[in-house]
Amino acid sequence: MVLTLTGCGGSNGDDITTYTYSSELDIKNLDSSDADDGCSLKAIHAVIDGLTKTDKKGNIVNAVAKSEELSEDGLTHTYKLRKDFKWTNGDPVTAHDFVYAWQRIFRKKGSYYYMFADGIASIEGAQELSDKIDAGEELTDDDLNSMGVKAIDDYTLEVKTTVRVSFFDELMAFPCFFPINEKFAEKQENKYGKNAKTILGNGAFTMTNWEPGSVVEFEKNESYYDQKHVKLNKLVMKLVQEPKVAAQAFEAGETDYAPINSDLVDKYKDDEAFKQVYDGFLFYISVNFQNSDLANLNVRKAISLAINRKDLCENVLKDGSQVAGGFIPSGLATSPDGVDFRKDSGNFTSYDKKKAQESLDEGLKELGKDQITLRITYGTDESPMDVFATYLQNALSKLDGIKVEMVATTKQNRIYNKQKNGDFDLAVTRWGPDYGDPTTYLTIALSTNSSNYGKYTNSELDALMDKVANESDANTRWQEMKDAEKILLADYAYIPVFEKGAATLQNPKVKNLVIKPCRTISFEYVEKTE
Repeated sequence: MVLTLTGCGGSNGDDITTYTYSSELDIKNLDSSDADDGCSLKAIHAVIDGLTKTDKKGNIVNAVAKSEELSEDGLTHTYKLRKDFKWTNGDPVTAHDFVYAWQRIFRKKGSYYYMFADGIASIEGAQELSDKIDAGEELTDDDLNSMGVKAIDDYTLEVKTTVRVSFFDELMAFPCFFPINEKFAEKQENKYGKNAKTILGNGAFTMTNWEPGSVVEFEKNESYYDQKHVKLNKLVMKLVQEPKVAAQAFEAGETDYAPINSDLVDKYKDDEAFKQVYDGFLFYISVNFQNSDLANLNVRKAISLAINRKDLCENVLKDGSQVAGGFIPSGLATSPDGVDFRKDSGNFTSYDKKKAQESLDEGLKELGKDQITLRITYGTDESPMDVFATYLQNALSKLDGIKVEMVATTKQNRIYNKQKNGDFDLAVTRWGPDYGDPTTYLTIALSTNSSNYGKYTNSELDALMDKVANESDANTRWQEMKDAEKILLADYAYIPVFEKGAATLQNPKVKNLVIKPCRTISFEYVEKTE
């Protein structure tokens, strides 16, 4: 097997200017206002640059921004933009493109308006706009212009925040903060970002072909400001690849990167092409608090205690995944003293079948029932959700008093239909960090967050997270975030299960593929050797 993979791994035979990446997921769209899945974000990163980006080592560096000046109080960011940054239609990338894109997210009530508000980017005026959207009010042009983002001139962007945001430059590398060419986007109307012809980029690659559920192809952008460092002429992403199919394609030399699952790890783990990658995703159970049975604390506690996370990670997944000790994954953020949040906050999960049964018995007694029926909703097209769901089914079925029903669907239907409309009991899901701060997870539990599909509400948590949003002292803010996680997990608002590892096959002749937790994959620096 070693000889087979070493000899054949890689795309298009001896073509060292083409890189092929296999993805288990599909692309939703390329509209940065609402593309919220990992595969879509990878594609957006390939074609569009923001104020900042990742370098070859995964560090945040300037991109469209040539320089940044921060006021003494840390509240005003003044970005000078590069004048050699062009859209692929020849238009210059200007400060107006950022103002338009950011206002557009609020105008469209897109998935990311909350990221501009207090507690995350904390941009002046954004919280007020967010509150109006949540209250069902329509935003006026005056409302949008009140937000603290302004084009001083074509190449000077001013952004004002309500508090000092230590991770602001990292936020600027996330797609919702990317620029959009207004003239182009308005011409496309609702088709913007929906196919290869309705997306306009300024990044390292240009999308040339997109067949949903199959393949997307990119070519090197010859007008890219930093194109001399881009070694690839072509980038190919194969979409919705079953791990077994991806592995076969890798062996046949048809792909350079193949995600594999637990069934294949034992087969390939000794090969030089085998690599385990930590991707920063937390896999957890979303609980529907509208379900009166699940509104019972003891029932939720029983569900968490019934899961043998260590067994799931080591003997079933076998891809480098590790037990989730809390709702904030390890490796995401460090304290002002340099201590990882997960280590500092401690461990909140455990497996104890006996205590799980005791908690369930107590919960059933409180509910006045002998048995409850719970549906587990999962997507069959988002490996390893099926494995996760099946493991959870087996764990809960070992408890007396729970009947389990499985609801198999697609990822898109799970999230945007069933969860969004409250048509679920337990949903196995995941969350990938948008930036390197605990609030990227903690804000999901806010009563006002649009991603809080289970309708969990805790006024104490809401108030504490409001303090976090406005806290300027780093040590105090850190403690407040630890306290917030403690409240969330004591309530079993969400049930964390594992931090995802990724088992992959990677062409040994490829270097400089940038993979960093809470920062998407960057293909810009990929280089293949003979």
